[in-house]
Amino acid sequence: MSTQLQAQEVARQLHDAHETYKEKSLTHRRFKHADIVPLLQAIAQPLSVSQVGESLEKRAIYQVKAGTGTTNVLLWSQMHGDEATATMALFDIFNFLSAHGDGFDAFRQTILSKTTLYFLPMLNPDGAERFQRRTATDIDMNRDALRLQTPEGTLLKRMQQTLQPLVGFNLHDQSPRYSVGKTGKQAVMSFLATAYDEDRNINDVRQRSMQLIAGMNRVLQPFIPGQIARYDDEFEPRAFGDNIQKWGTTLILIESGGYKGDSEKMAIRRLNFVAILSALKAIADGSYRQESKADYLAIPENGRALFDLLIRNATVVREGKPVTVDVGINYDEVNDKTSKQFQYKSTIEDIGDLSTFYGIDEIDATGLTLVPARVHTDPLESPADLDKLDLPALHRDGVVAFKVRQATKDSFPNQAVHLLLDGELPAQPLQLEQIPTFLLMKGNQIKYTFVNGFWKDSRGKVPNGILD
Repeated sequence: MSTQLQAQEVARQLHDAHETYKEKSLTHRRFKHADIVPLLQAIAQPLSVSQVGESLEKRAIYQVKAGTGTTNVLLWSQMHGDEATATMALFDIFNFLSAHGDGFDAFRQTILSKTTLYFLPMLNPDGAERFQRRTATDIDMNRDALRLQTPEGTLLKRMQQTLQPLVGFNLHDQSPRYSVGKTGKQAVMSFLATAYDEDRNINDVRQRSMQLIAGMNRVLQPFIPGQIARYDDEFEPRAFGDNIQKWGTTLILIESGGYKGDSEKMAIRRLNFVAILSALKAIADGSYRQESKADYLAIPENGRALFDLLIRNATVVREGKPVTVDVGINYDEVNDKTSKQFQYKSTIEDIGDLSTFYGIDEIDATGLTLVPARVHTDPLESPADLDKLDLPALHRDGVVAFKVRQATKDSFPNQAVHLLLDGELPAQPLQLEQIPTFLLMKGNQIKYTFVNGFWKDSRGKVPNGILD
């Protein structure tokens, strides 16, 4: 069996066995620094843990070290505090590297004997605390490689300069609305061999990135066929990825995108587990040298051809005349300040001929007319009064909007309703940047009722109430 076929077979075995190593305490993306500290403290031989720095707000930044080989590899996650998928995968990898007697001993020994791995999980703990991209300085750490105004960025450069790793893994999340080129396929994962100069030259350091990514793409394709993309490689002189490549460390950018029905990214977490371990094995045994940069360049680039929901061929009435339009709707996450949960606030992103775009979900509204949703006749004193109403019956009649006299502005209702604190539903329910609450009707029959961009059968996300 060829080396590439062997790698694909082992990747399948890792994928199937992932549940065994999955860190069970990490069940959602909005975990905090305090959630991972006990996990780090529990790590034992053959891995070791040490504090290597601290954030602006004095949260400890830890290093997990594994292996005794001569080839150093540096991996860091959550440089952006709200990009947590790979952090979960790293804890799964820690469990894997600590295991034995599971059929992977030879695979594991190759990695641990040939490489020394340095992991920095949750490099931006202050951002993770707020589940935001930037650090507590309000600086995007990934644009701080030159000025080094963040202590976290300063730490990362020091680690790279001190260790001089052969390979660095820069682990991120990207928008779930990236597509694979101009297709309607969601880019579940994207890669980039970052450029180290304006001319995007390819030296041995960058070619190694391309070879390793080509191998990861090959082993992941059976799980997400046609759903892997690569970023445009325009040089960004402020970014860590581009500079680390320039400083002589082969840089691999891995971006976790979206996977339909996987809002907490557990499926993509498993793909990270498979991809990273496969790449570490290729580094350890040198098998990446058999890969071609042409296979890397053949990976389609990321596109922006997706909406979360695309309604096609809806009829709206303007100035008494029917007009056929497509409607592109996106769902944006809003953090709940009192918990680790989130709600959605949806917006109408585009209207018109969207025939060159796709939806992660799509509805063919041919023959249906888009009209305003209906507002309950009697204002409510507070959202608690919803419990006194027969909401299913009202919903069947298209009544999903309710005026309330008192409510907290950042309090989202648990029911599939649109609460109106300060105003009315728009008389014309189809304007850019509006919250999409409306009906699709065939004659006098309601076919779809939308609240905040969701309908009854949409992706298991009802209720998705909204207050505005």
